[in-house]
Amino acid sequence: MEKLLMVWVTEKQLKGDTLTQGIICEKARTIYSDLLNQTPRTSTDEASEDSFKASQGWFDNFRKKTGIHSVVRHGEAASSDVKAAEDYLKIFSEANGYIPQQVFNCDETGLTFM
Repeated sequence: MEKLLMVWVTEKQLKGDTLTQGIICEKARTIYSDLLNQTPRTSTDEASEDSFKASQGWFDNFRKKTGIHSVVRHGEAASSDVKAAEDYLKIFSEANGYIPQQVFNCDETGLTFM
């Protein structure tokens, strides 16, 4: 279950989606439930259906094992259009002959000349 969850988390991170503990725990419960529904069960397994709670302790252990960490986006970064920025970089490079390593954003960067 945790391997499937980690694949989902990685996909979401690559898309730039914001993930919280609550979102990850809810997805973990959904994956667990789906896996239970796909496996043949006996009447004694009915009680195990509610055994996985995706608790705070489980989440902390999952986070430590997988190395995921919290990244909270605020302000401009939370509303940025990554696709548009990538498209503009291609257009800008072709028009001016720059390579991607020569293009950077210094919107909030202080430059000091000596």
